Amino acid sequence: MTKHQDITGRRTLLRGFTAVGLAALTGCTGTGRQGAAPAPAGGAARPVREPSTYRLRPLAGPGGPRRAALKVRKAPILRLDTAPGDRAMALTFDDGPDPAYTPEILRLLREHDVRATFLVCGNRARESPDLLRRMAAEGHVIGNHTWTHPLLLKLDRTRIRTEIERTSELVERTVGEPPLWFRAPYGAWNRHVFELGTELGMEPLAWTVDSLDWDNPGTPTVISRVVDRAAPGVIVLNHDAGGDRSQTLTAVRSYLPRLLEAGYRLTVPRPHGV
Repeated sequence: MTKHQDITGRRTLLRGFTAVGLAALTGCTGTGRQGAAPAPAGGAARPVREPSTYRLRPLAGPGGPRRAALKVRKAPILRLDTAPGDRAMALTFDDGPDPAYTPEILRLLREHDVRATFLVCGNRARESPDLLRRMAAEGHVIGNHTWTHPLLLKLDRTRIRTEIERTSELVERTVGEPPLWFRAPYGAWNRHVFELGTELGMEPLAWTVDSLDWDNPGTPTVISRVVDRAAPGVIVLNHDAGGDRSQTLTAVRSYLPRLLEAGYRLTVPRPHGV
């Protein structure tokens, strides 16, 4: 898939599925949506495998303690839980890693001593395992964004599980810990997605502020969307792969020190029961 096709497909899907994200606030969306399914990012889908025993062993969080059992949610997490007076925000980056952009984002985060959450696609992570190890070594959180970035509403339960499970397996093999967060591509959730993410030990993570950087609206626009909507508890969506992300790099370079100077504490979400 070319960068132009990827960006064009995102425009079509995100405009068409705005209602999906809104519906997630009040409950689960159905799977019977009309329209042709998009081609999965990263090439043709791989053959469906039989479910493995990946999550039949006890769940462990960072450092090894057993986690409390997760409950299946009916809506994704949109904000951080913050105490009164805590000006905490979270930066998240989807679709990577990409050796053309992720290293510079990691450098900027390290320069400002900031942790972020990277929701990775398995087919890209497989090609850049060193970047996953670098994320973990520098204290960032690695989450699951499926294997090929498909629209999960168009897949049956077995294929959804395969998309999610393969990425969790890869992350755990690469950095030694499974992901504790899952984000559905395009923000499109349904009952199967919530259930399977929970079965695989992950909480569903959405966002409060979408920078829309994937659409390359211009660096000043990306910056203003983040800075103007900054607030305690906000989760910001950015992208470090899936197209030309030079505007994202420039925007992060500008808004990151501005948020810190404004007194925001840039952190990562805290998993349930850890």
